[in-house]
Amino acid sequence: MKNITLEAAVNLLAMLRASVISPMELAEEFIQQIERLNPTINALVDFDPERIREQVRVAERSTSPRGPLYGLPMTVKSSISTAGYRCETGSLLNRGYVPTEDAIVVSRMRRAGATLLGTTNCPEFLMAYETDNWLYGRTSNPWNLDYTAGGSSGGESAAVAAGLSACGVGSDSGGSVREPAHFTGICSLKPTPGRIPSAGHLAGSTGPFSILGSIGPMARTIKDVQLLFNTLSGHDETDPIGAPVPRRTHSLEDLKQYPIGVFEDDGLTPVTAETRQVVQAAAKALEDQGFQVRPYRPRSLELARQLWLKFFVRCGLMLLEPMIKGREQELSTTFQGFLAIARRDGSLNGDELLEAWSQCDLVRAKLLEEMREFPILVCPVCAVPAFRHGERSWTIDGQRIEYLDAMRYTVWFNLLGSPSAVVPVGSSPDGLPIGVQIAGRPFEDEVVLGISAAVESAFGYIAPPIALG
Repeated sequence: MKNITLEAAVNLLAMLRASVISPMELAEEFIQQIERLNPTINALVDFDPERIREQVRVAERSTSPRGPLYGLPMTVKSSISTAGYRCETGSLLNRGYVPTEDAIVVSRMRRAGATLLGTTNCPEFLMAYETDNWLYGRTSNPWNLDYTAGGSSGGESAAVAAGLSACGVGSDSGGSVREPAHFTGICSLKPTPGRIPSAGHLAGSTGPFSILGSIGPMARTIKDVQLLFNTLSGHDETDPIGAPVPRRTHSLEDLKQYPIGVFEDDGLTPVTAETRQVVQAAAKALEDQGFQVRPYRPRSLELARQLWLKFFVRCGLMLLEPMIKGREQELSTTFQGFLAIARRDGSLNGDELLEAWSQCDLVRAKLLEEMREFPILVCPVCAVPAFRHGERSWTIDGQRIEYLDAMRYTVWFNLLGSPSAVVPVGSSPDGLPIGVQIAGRPFEDEVVLGISAAVESAFGYIAPPIALG
């Protein structure tokens, strides 16, 4: 019998509305799943069953109108301010930090009636594609505990994949909701910056990171991701990069008018054979449904990646060094790895930063011009599926692929500031999930989600055996 905690969030909400199950009964199911699996997977870092039960009691006694997420058990990445919960961003330097105010997105979750199960693990200061830190340790992939669930939203992806949470929110400045979704076999969306306000994200979303980063929904189905996007998005008047863009709907026939460009690699870094097959399978599924699909690879991808490296890695170093000065002995091995990469080129000086900022607009304009012909792109999420804990290089087609090169397939869309979703499509010979990435132009999030749903209709979420009990 299927574990109810593995049901799609939209199905759980339908069951709640029909009184097939009560909010307390559903919360108890998730509490049991967390108590059974979290000691092994290490996805949640702040979990208190009594606090969950009291939340539900208060909600059930309330006479206020019930919101669209009423009774839905959800989690939040521990880099997103959640009042009353530990939000330490995976660092000993932040040990014991509990915010007193919610991020805007968490406030919207609460108002919509969600039941907060707790906060989830992430790498120290979010600067890794593997979730491991000295505060809580590593999060394991529910498909194989010897492998990572990814980063930086690795705790969130593992929780959702294994049924420890119905769905939740992570954040993404370089693939951090997409790569973990790909690694664990779930869906996610990196929205256009500003569509979901980022105020309250604890690793600052200012300067270059206001363009690169977004808070994004993670769930087992695209329909659930759409639900979260519709519920949590919306312009906030205090958001300096937000825009009052109304939510839009598109019929399947509308979506078929968007030409889709497909590429299996970027011409520089090869991907595994199974990754190629998954991209081909997604393209064929869209063709079979009547979409216009053609091979196409934008020419400005590498320019975008080089700029992303300057902003994320070198500016990241500039922002973090004052915080870690004098306390480097307290930093995790994973974060020390980021520092070693960042310090090879050093911090940007003022002239370099100004030049990079100017180039950013030029490269974004080039990419947008190239996407006139193909406003939707389908491509890999990563050169490899989930990797073993601590692994940092791979050999593909006889070529040695280093850590950041393997992860390059998401960062283009951070530099562009465009929406990009992940859908599970296939698996590796080792049985690890492989997703595809569907990306679009800024503010066309609903188009990306609609075409992602079309891909998902031919494939979709499969529960890892460990979750079935």
